Amino acid sequence: METTAWMQLHSVMSAQQERRPLARATLRRIAAFARPHRRRIARFVLLGVVTALLAVATPVLAGRVVDAIVSRGDAGRVVRLALLIAVIAVAEAALGILGRRLSSTLGEGLILDLRTAVFDHVQRMPVAFFTRTRTGALVSRLNNDVIGAQRAFSNTLSGVVSNIVTLVLTLAVMLTLSWQITLLALVLLPVFVVPARRMGSRMARMQREAAELNAAMGTRMTERFSAPGATLVKLFGRPEEESVEFTRRAARVRDIGIRTATAQSAFITALTLVSSLALALVYGLGGWFALRGTLEAGAVVSLALLLTRLYAPLTALAGARVEVMSALVSFERVFEVLDLDPLIKEKPGAHEVPEGPVAVEFEDVRFGYPAADKVSLASLEEVATLDTRGGAEVLHGISFRAEPGQTVALVGSSGAGKSTIAQLLPRLYDIDEGAGAIRIGGVDVRDLSAASLRATLGMVTQDGHLFHDTVRANLLLARPEAADDELWDALGRARLDEVVRSLPDGLDTVVGERGYRLSGGERQRMTIARLLLARQRVVILDEATAHLDNTSEAAVQEALAEALEGRTAVVIAHRLSTVRAADLILVVESGHVVERGTHEELLAAGGRYAELHRTQFEKQAAELPAAG
Repeated sequence: METTAWMQLHSVMSAQQERRPLARATLRRIAAFARPHRRRIARFVLLGVVTALLAVATPVLAGRVVDAIVSRGDAGRVVRLALLIAVIAVAEAALGILGRRLSSTLGEGLILDLRTAVFDHVQRMPVAFFTRTRTGALVSRLNNDVIGAQRAFSNTLSGVVSNIVTLVLTLAVMLTLSWQITLLALVLLPVFVVPARRMGSRMARMQREAAELNAAMGTRMTERFSAPGATLVKLFGRPEEESVEFTRRAARVRDIGIRTATAQSAFITALTLVSSLALALVYGLGGWFALRGTLEAGAVVSLALLLTRLYAPLTALAGARVEVMSALVSFERVFEVLDLDPLIKEKPGAHEVPEGPVAVEFEDVRFGYPAADKVSLASLEEVATLDTRGGAEVLHGISFRAEPGQTVALVGSSGAGKSTIAQLLPRLYDIDEGAGAIRIGGVDVRDLSAASLRATLGMVTQDGHLFHDTVRANLLLARPEAADDELWDALGRARLDEVVRSLPDGLDTVVGERGYRLSGGERQRMTIARLLLARQRVVILDEATAHLDNTSEAAVQEALAEALEGRTAVVIAHRLSTVRAADLILVVESGHVVERGTHEELLAAGGRYAELHRTQFEKQAAELPAAG
């Protein structure tokens, strides 16, 4: 058989044997994605039909050449037939290149549409979705499953059409040449297909095992090669044992690779042997007919060549359902993500935040984190079933108001609910209906447009996250149209300009994954510079100075004081020294506001704030002699 035919047959035989019903809803959605490409699909199918016609023509012409030679006929006829075969070969080559281009254009276009749809949809998902989902599983939907769905158009569609045309034409021509030999070829088909399918099932299991072992090895490498993972291994790991464990996993990948390669070789050898035996029978029986004068010698050659084009389409069509089901599984996994309804949506006709300085208000806010089954998928968390628990209230009747230009500080124990309060303002999470109200400028945040909310409210989180990109690109996230002098101004106000100027490429220096080429304090100041560049009217600082030393903290506090002037701010701080000047301090414990007032009022009250203050400053005082 031809190499392409063998590869196609090998692909079908090693596919996962899975019986699934055809989902009409899935097919309708696939048709919707394919509709913009319908003209390209039609050209692709037509090209497959023409290619199949040419594939059958060559064996017939080869037989006529043999007949002309045997009969010692016109030499010119032999030359003309040879030239026609050459022209067909050139045409097949040209159509093959054109078909490959059409296949790539169609497949890549579908990949683009699917990936864009999934990416845009995932961008609309709430933060709760990302806190539960395994990043690798989500990325797999954008890569492996999308590519699997694409194969339904670039491979399966053309394969089914061309195989049907090739099969019909081949059988028709073979029957006209010799119905006896054709029936013999069909009788031998089970001997060809059954062992192949059994071997294919075994190979499919080995390939799935290989994929799982490769995934396990890749996961371990990803964890160990990330900056935090590499640091952890160096601090607490045992390099020798890490090497032994990796070698063990890599050895299992090696072993399954050897087994798969051996099985593939046996598979191809067995099929080649059966095909060779069939060809021997064709030549033997056909030669016997030819010697008896009931069949032309050229017909024997044509039948032998046509036989090579008979088994592959028959077997491929027998396994077409497997390919279709595999493609449907990929489509369903993609649609599964697209069908996950975002909990946080923008209302039709959403309002804009009023102009000028704005107030921030929480009115009797109660909140519980959503259950997993409302924001995630079991397949993305890689669990059997999702946890249906959730909704337990973690904030209980939170009420406060920050007037335009005022600063409200949230203090309290770790896990008290301070960051949860801050995350509700930019709608990283949403409260339920009837669970109070959160307003900016007198408008409920659920009634504001997402663009207006982003333009009004800025947030600096405690982890100081940066993308693996340049300093410039990380800053321009805040304001893409900002000029270089504005970037340097923001860096200067964040007390980071000298650091950036000392970097090899200045603003064009890549900061590394999560910004790990910078120190913790430098990363935090970079996020503060991004906030200063954005110039939003409401600012949330969630432990914004947590990773700074005393010198850097003092410098950044000066920059923040300048940046917060005239702006409404909600500040979460562990160091009470950073919130003394706040207009209002809320002490949060177990989701309740247990105290409120200014720094002086809360110290005078002698409650929880005074206890936190005394504990923190007594600890600092005790550390001073040791530091000295």
